[in-house]
Amino acid sequence: MKKSSTPIILSIGGSIIIPKTGFDIAFLKKFRSLILSEVKKGKKFILVIGGGSTCRTYQGALKSVIKTTDLDLDWMGIHTTIFNAQFVRALFKGYADERIALNPHVVLKSKFPILVAAGWKPGCSTDTDAVMMAQTFGAKELINVSNIDYAYDKDPNVYPDAKKIETIDWKTFRKEVVGMTWTPGKNTPFDPIASAKAEKMKLKVTIMNGLNLLELKKAINGKKVQGTVIS
Repeated sequence: MKKSSTPIILSIGGSIIIPKTGFDIAFLKKFRSLILSEVKKGKKFILVIGGGSTCRTYQGALKSVIKTTDLDLDWMGIHTTIFNAQFVRALFKGYADERIALNPHVVLKSKFPILVAAGWKPGCSTDTDAVMMAQTFGAKELINVSNIDYAYDKDPNVYPDAKKIETIDWKTFRKEVVGMTWTPGKNTPFDPIASAKAEKMKLKVTIMNGLNLLELKKAINGKKVQGTVIS
């Protein structure tokens, strides 16, 4: 994939690919069909795959047995993203490069329209890798695909009065929603480290529910969607 061909970058939460309840085969088939239908229109994609509940399950078990370090927990998470990414790469066999992109600063030249990426270094999540991919490939925006419809001003699972956010600037988002620090397995709408970098880049990020494929199709085609837009 050449740098001159600006790809659509999707930061895909592991919960979309492998939810706690197990694989949703019908969804995976529809997701694959959607991406390939856009590929046939000439679009190119970088799919950055997260660890999701698989990551947190391993990290939780590790913490339950020994007193571990953030570094070990991060590496555990990174390897689960690689495992998940291999699954996604295989889903798009024939359309995706056989290599998993691990270093977001390296442009992998490829004849394939899809490049699948995973975690790179400790200290952040795959959201940060996706932001760095955007910088490397010259993309001005990024779609963050998770299992939530919107980002909220506070955790809606804890606070019934939590309010959804439709548009917000990076400064406010970092201060009031995700905070400034990263811990391994931290479950936020967007990684704090990624948010800081995206703010410096003036990157537009849309947070949306990837399980709604009609909305995802809109997002891929640059249309207004149900979700949170940060810029």
